[in-house]
Amino acid sequence: MKKIVIFGIGDNGELAKYYFENDEKYKNNYEVVAFTVQKEYLTKKEFKEIPVVEFENLEKSYPPEECYLFVAVGYTAMNEVREKVYLEGKKRGYKYVSYISSKANIFTDKIGENNFILEDNTIQPFVEIGNNNVLWSGNHIGHHGKIGNNCFITSHVVISGRCIIEDNCFIGVNSTLRDHITVKYKTLLGAGSWISKNTEEYGVYLSAEAVKINKKSTDLKIS
Repeated sequence: MKKIVIFGIGDNGELAKYYFENDEKYKNNYEVVAFTVQKEYLTKKEFKEIPVVEFENLEKSYPPEECYLFVAVGYTAMNEVREKVYLEGKKRGYKYVSYISSKANIFTDKIGENNFILEDNTIQPFVEIGNNNVLWSGNHIGHHGKIGNNCFITSHVVISGRCIIEDNCFIGVNSTLRDHITVKYKTLLGAGSWISKNTEEYGVYLSAEAVKINKKSTDLKIS
């Protein structure tokens, strides 16, 4: 059994442990042995019935020669928090494992490390995915596309063929990207965005919100 230490004791950490322990693809080959966080966030010694240890002294209890690291952190600061932890772990000699759901449809082998790819993702042929990305459930990643590093793609996102997603981007729920476009570095796409041309670096793109009308739901006839 290969041992995994998960960085993070929030929802993402809890979910990562669940997936590693319950997915047939992983549960007989990997064992989650501990969680880790920086000393300033160490508020408990145990989480989900396994130890929580200081990241600064992780090597003492779980050395890189014996354990893989998995960084289960969200999109805070345009993914910079997850990126910094990931790079620090590499600097200290840790190898990373990815979680790629057995219930995802994957037609490429060009996927890097420390990726968190959940159920019902469809990733078409010739797609390339870098390191330290999160693809939540139910996305479509079109053929010949490229996703860089440290990106967070939420749920039910459609990325059409030959799109390029540069590093540290965030793509909100139900966004749609037409083919052959580039989403530039640290672009933020809000939920429901329709993107038909290249974005700008650090750009923020928001769709219109639903408008409340001056009627009660019971005034309408829904057939």
